[in-house]
Amino acid sequence: MSNLARKRPTIHDVAEAAGVSRGTVSRVLNGKSNVSLSAETAVRRAVAETGYVVNRAARSLVTSRTGSIVMVLSEPQERLFEDPNFSVLMRVATNQLADLDMSLVLMIAGDDGGRERVARYLRGGHADGALLVSTHAGDPLLEEIERAGVPAVACGAVLGRESVIPYAAADDRGGARAMTEYLVQQGRKKIGMITGPLDTPGGSLRLEGFTSVLGRKAGKQMIVHGDYTQAGGEAAMERLLATVPDLDAVFVASDLMAAGALQALHAAGRRVPEDVAVGGFDDSAIASATRPALTTVRQPLAQVAEETVRLLIALLDEREADPVVLPTDLVVRGSA
Repeated sequence: MSNLARKRPTIHDVAEAAGVSRGTVSRVLNGKSNVSLSAETAVRRAVAETGYVVNRAARSLVTSRTGSIVMVLSEPQERLFEDPNFSVLMRVATNQLADLDMSLVLMIAGDDGGRERVARYLRGGHADGALLVSTHAGDPLLEEIERAGVPAVACGAVLGRESVIPYAAADDRGGARAMTEYLVQQGRKKIGMITGPLDTPGGSLRLEGFTSVLGRKAGKQMIVHGDYTQAGGEAAMERLLATVPDLDAVFVASDLMAAGALQALHAAGRRVPEDVAVGGFDDSAIASATRPALTTVRQPLAQVAEETVRLLIALLDEREADPVVLPTDLVVRGSA
């Protein structure tokens, strides 16, 4: 008889091979704790020997699990394709979930319509949990997620919800402090900053790191706000030069914005790093592609994604999920 014609093994076959009841097999496959170690070992050996494959659709009727996780990106759709950080988070999370026989669904929640679609999807019970990416403080979607009763974990803390929503993040404050200290050590006297949106941790915490080093020297005129886009970084750099024409260094809160800042500096006839040193944050693919290559803060995005998935699985298994903050590294290249 060919492999194609051979009957697929059933839960009855597993029970017979393991010498236990079908109920015991079911409890092992569904992760129940009221099974002896010897019975669990026998069942798992029998599963391997028989080649039994769990029918996820059937099991979901019992466990209420869908085997699906939704990644919610709270930014306009174009940011997904412009910012390389998002592709790293998606790739790592997808691979990690695949190892658990789970799928990742991406949804964009950058406007009211997107948020409503995500809320409707979650209320419909289509996902076991949510991975939140670039979530802004006060986002109304957060209340919808809570009402839907869907476990959620964030890539980066959700400001104001740090004790409610578990998260994995890079040390934004520490990384910004290290970059600012480096610029000071290079003899720079007038150091400005282009921040990210202040309702995100990368915006507010990196600004805190910057001001913790410079104190009063970090006056309002030395700080302009950006939006994590290249065009936003270019426009912010133009404003900063207009306000502080004798600026000799700038810390930019993302590599993408730093690439825009470099364009503005070149257009203004400023040499980098001779006239103005530029430091970024992320160490994304963009950092080595700029001219000059970008001195930046490396955040371990792949590890952040791994930890975020691990925390969400812990929540699904009703285990503790404590926040994780990972260290950053200063990467020195040609721009500073």
